[in-house]
Amino acid sequence: MQTIENLSHHRSNLSSGGKIVILDPGATLSPEAIAMLQALHSRSTEGIDGHLKVLAERGADKFMSIYYVGYGHKSIGDCANATVFIEGVSMLAAKAVQDYKLYNGQEASTRYIPFDKQRFENPVGTAAGTEILETWRTFYLKAVEAMKVALPARYPLQEGEKEATYAKAIAARAFDITRGFLPAGATTNLAWSGTLRQFADRVGQLRHHPLAEVREIANVLEDALIAVYPNSFNVEKKRYEATEHYIEETMKAYYYHNAASPDLALVHNGIDTTGLAPYQSLLANRPAKTELPKWIGCYGEAAFAFTLDFGSFRDIQRHRGVTQRMPLLTAEIGFNPWYLNELTPELRTEAEALIASQKTKIESLTTDPLIRQYYLPMGYNISNYLRGDLPSIVYLVELRATSLVHPTLATRAGEMANLLATTFADSGLTLHLDPDPGRFNIKRGEHDIVKKE
Repeated sequence: MQTIENLSHHRSNLSSGGKIVILDPGATLSPEAIAMLQALHSRSTEGIDGHLKVLAERGADKFMSIYYVGYGHKSIGDCANATVFIEGVSMLAAKAVQDYKLYNGQEASTRYIPFDKQRFENPVGTAAGTEILETWRTFYLKAVEAMKVALPARYPLQEGEKEATYAKAIAARAFDITRGFLPAGATTNLAWSGTLRQFADRVGQLRHHPLAEVREIANVLEDALIAVYPNSFNVEKKRYEATEHYIEETMKAYYYHNAASPDLALVHNGIDTTGLAPYQSLLANRPAKTELPKWIGCYGEAAFAFTLDFGSFRDIQRHRGVTQRMPLLTAEIGFNPWYLNELTPELRTEAEALIASQKTKIESLTTDPLIRQYYLPMGYNISNYLRGDLPSIVYLVELRATSLVHPTLATRAGEMANLLATTFADSGLTLHLDPDPGRFNIKRGEHDIVKKE
């Protein structure tokens, strides 16, 4: 039987006489126990072995309930980690959970979801709502297969390319084109890893989210966290009325961003180029695939406003280094033309008629713009606002302006990169960019996780 005393911790000695210990949690040390060890470590130089002895004698339960919950030492909650899997929720709900700079996790890619079977969230709950969603599904499934057949003529297999990889790349391109016709109510799965403090803080926000689906996720998750970590969460669910009211009103009035947006513009430049002057060679001589030092961010931030389809917003939202507003998905700005241009002529004609017909039906379905989002396809453009320091924005554009990224996002990232390069040319900023980010690249077929037999 494994006990605290016989865990195999890895130990390395330093020449100064110090040491490094990598903890082996085994099946014995719970997240709460690990949090206790780190808290004790911060208050005593006795060392980890002494703290493990205390843990074996006393346990972590009482410690966490007194110091983390009772006294409100929030930093202790940063020392314990949990992993949560949230399944069968809408694309909108997934984005709400992930709208958090400290979010760490993964979401299912639309390329790997079998949408012939996947449930679509229908918050109105009527037959008319079901009809709209199923109409999108029917066109999507038809278009995927048609584009898989049509694309090889557009992008022939080149000499030296592996057929299996090429087939996957063709399928990926077909999914890229047709995902624009999937409704945002299509369900997905996501994983979320974070500290207990982060879960507590985020749940406190999400339980006031404008969407009922997200509020339910928050409430169920809070109950689940209490059940698993009863010593680290407030079992009584103590609330502070003024705080709850403030969060609720803020969410209701300001959460969604739906301001008029330019096609793409650098709308704010708060970066101090005088402050950057001593670091011109550092900005100019940075190698490819190397990030700028984080401290360059001390010299200010810049902001971009632009339009982008909701499907690609799902991709750019993964960048936690920048701050982004959550856009409201509407039909106001129109359907991104890239999705239509990539279809065969026959499919395009059908798609244009379908979009017009579905738009009318959605407008008749409900007057609530929040609920309409579930029925609108992800190819519709939305208003985006993104702000960050130079290291975070440079990282974003270099990663996204490539042929391995969805073309609508790759194009926008390339345009942002060009504005950056022009604006900060005198500061020596050099960017390492794909010269043709929108091209078909067979390497897209390598972006897969395959279980080996």
